[in-house]
Amino acid sequence: MVRLVPMSQTEFEAYVENLVREYAQSHVDAGNWTAEEALELARESTHRLLPQGLATENQYLLSIEDGTLGEKVGVLWFAVEDREGGRRAFVYDVEIDEAYRRRGYATRAFQALEARVRDLGLPRIMLHVFGSNHAARALYAKLGFEEVDLILSKTLGP
Repeated sequence: MVRLVPMSQTEFEAYVENLVREYAQSHVDAGNWTAEEALELARESTHRLLPQGLATENQYLLSIEDGTLGEKVGVLWFAVEDREGGRRAFVYDVEIDEAYRRRGYATRAFQALEARVRDLGLPRIMLHVFGSNHAARALYAKLGFEEVDLILSKTLGP
């Protein structure tokens, strides 16, 4: 059994520090940002989304817990957004801790997320995934997510 529980302030602070580093590196790897600018841009982006930290309205920062073991196995961050096409949940991040990967926790976390989103009266869950993240893309496809927008890139040699 997987439960989604609100992060504590201590968990949040550690999470954001790690999130900024990983987000910056993902953009560098994708060729979007230079290594020199990446950390600052990632910090700015995160602060825009979470200006009041854990208290930011319509942002849900959750720990994923194994209810049987009573242990934290990962994190999930989603927001309630009003965008074109109406209100929706948008998943900003989901990560299962290394020691717990490949055990079905991500699938069960998304099942719990779907129940939470239905309870909020939202008809849709959306997310972004970097094209190079093949494992995540396979998981999302298995869970029934469909591509709605696709940006392709080709790096040209000299």
